[in-house]
Amino acid sequence: MKPFFVQIKCELGKAYEVATELADSEIASEVYSTAGGWDLLVKFYLQDGEDVGHFINEKVHSIAGVKDTYTIVTYRAF
Repeated sequence: MKPFFVQIKCELGKAYEVATELADSEIASEVYSTAGGWDLLVKFYLQDGEDVGHFINEKVHSIAGVKDTYTIVTYRAF
């Protein structure tokens, strides 16, 4: 399985709703509130061979209140 992170910018006042939707859907490994330019930092895992772009488009962008995303693909844990 390969991990990756997504920073999510939410519509004003929607961060907790988006975080709850991610947690309830059980697609995220971890969901964190963050300060600064992004509202949430979310850790996901995909099976080898699954497409990150399709996953983000179908599972994350479809959540009401998501305004923007920034995906960070990881390569190796130290």
